[in-house]
Amino acid sequence: MDLDGVRSRLGDPAGKLADTAFTVKVLAEAGVIGAVRPDKLFRMGVTFKRWGTTPATGIALAAIHHPDRVFIEDESGSLTFAEVHSRTNALARSWSNAGVTSEHGVGIMCRNHRGFVEATLAAAKLGASSLYLNTMFSGPQLADVVEREDPKILVYDEEFTDLLAGVGEEVKRFIAWRDGDAEVPSLEDLIATGDDSELGAPEGTARFVILTSGTTGTPKGAQRSTPRGLGMIASLIDRIPYRSGDRMMIAAPLFHSWGFTHFAFALPLAATLVLKRRFSEQETLEAVHESRATALIAVPVMIQRILALPDQVLDRYRLGDLRVTALSGSALPGDLALEWMDRFGDNLYNLYGSTEIAFATIAGPEDLRAAPGTAGRPPHGTVVKLLDEDGNQVARGQVGRVFVANEMAFEGYTGGGSKQAIDGMLSSGDVGHFDEEGRLFIDGRDDDMIVSGGENVFPREVEDLLAGHGAVDEVAVIGVVDTDFGQRLRAFVVLAVDSDATESHLQKYVKQHLAGFKSPREIVFLEQLPRNATGKILKRELRDHEIEDEP
Repeated sequence: MDLDGVRSRLGDPAGKLADTAFTVKVLAEAGVIGAVRPDKLFRMGVTFKRWGTTPATGIALAAIHHPDRVFIEDESGSLTFAEVHSRTNALARSWSNAGVTSEHGVGIMCRNHRGFVEATLAAAKLGASSLYLNTMFSGPQLADVVEREDPKILVYDEEFTDLLAGVGEEVKRFIAWRDGDAEVPSLEDLIATGDDSELGAPEGTARFVILTSGTTGTPKGAQRSTPRGLGMIASLIDRIPYRSGDRMMIAAPLFHSWGFTHFAFALPLAATLVLKRRFSEQETLEAVHESRATALIAVPVMIQRILALPDQVLDRYRLGDLRVTALSGSALPGDLALEWMDRFGDNLYNLYGSTEIAFATIAGPEDLRAAPGTAGRPPHGTVVKLLDEDGNQVARGQVGRVFVANEMAFEGYTGGGSKQAIDGMLSSGDVGHFDEEGRLFIDGRDDDMIVSGGENVFPREVEDLLAGHGAVDEVAVIGVVDTDFGQRLRAFVVLAVDSDATESHLQKYVKQHLAGFKSPREIVFLEQLPRNATGKILKRELRDHEIEDEP
């Protein structure tokens, strides 16, 4: 079933009934839906009519059902659902008075704290678009993206003030997190002076623009509307056991699709968000422990760095309440998954997806134990196919390009264009294969494959092997031009502390486990690999490094 088939089920009575039954069953088991008093049911209906299935509805409904439950715990304290609903009403009205409508965009450049959440909710209540800006942007990158996306206002943490030098003065500015004495008005100022009464329905529907990672080029804006129902939320909960009232420690950046997804899911789950502005290995463990978090939302490099802490530090934290460690955003080495579960229990769930396709497959503890390194299986409502260059489906076990269909796929880049589509299915940009059990494995990017001496080589296979070597802390492998063989592999390695491994030692290790032509011709040792805010390795910078090093 392709994307058109997924969508057509909405008009097919039998398919729609089956999907509705699935959604109700999963959400009831998770405690999301249940018996509702008639007066609350009426208020729910009014809210859905006003905002549809947007975060604005989510916060309003949570305020109706769980007004006194804590929604946000951050470095400024805690806020209940009722308080956040009231505060974002006031913020939305203040922005409305400043001229923001459903035709406008709100640029948000914030770390993980209440300002990000409240700015998003206020924009949604106005039907405005939210544009999420990477906190690792340089000044020129920020100016380019703002010019292209054209938000009416910018919400940012004061620490990023100097980066705004290239942004036009016509863009109104508000500080979300104040560190000093800047004269720019803050969100708290607007909330304090705003009218917190209920708002009417906006003329448009809120949209959300999440920027691609930009690991190989300039970040693009990927626009997404809110889903038409709760089916996709149910699909995720069916594979990852979230429950109503969970306490979610979101370590992944909220501006990234993985962090943002969990902020959005926290609303129907009436979950508490535990937020820290900056990631720190030990502070994250302490926050999970002290908050009694039931879920940790992170990217793989974060748990890699947590596990690198000394044993005497790790042994202080048992994390007995932690039921879900949810990872996404970059490749998860199989040995890393096993190391985490051996120490903290079988609570690891890894999601494979992207900003454009949303989620494609999910690997839970059972699959990760049985087949370390797997990307897992598609959840309900998602179709994954592997196609060859002619668009034909490849046989199980063979490598093909990954194409995905579900209702959460993006609507295209804001600057124009989209991902390649075949029969309504979008390319993820990766290649992979299914094993005999139907588990997906990602072999690499479809443009990463190199041909060396007539042999096809995917750097990912070599990366996974070297990552499992005790002397290697981090590794990335790229293809470079070779006058004799067309292309060859070059590895960039960060050695573990006190390791004295040499280039020849690691090359011999690869040759012992893989075909000789897969051994990197050169190994460059670095102190650290260049990464973006979500932990993805910036291979374009390694290519620049490679060009500089060529004789």
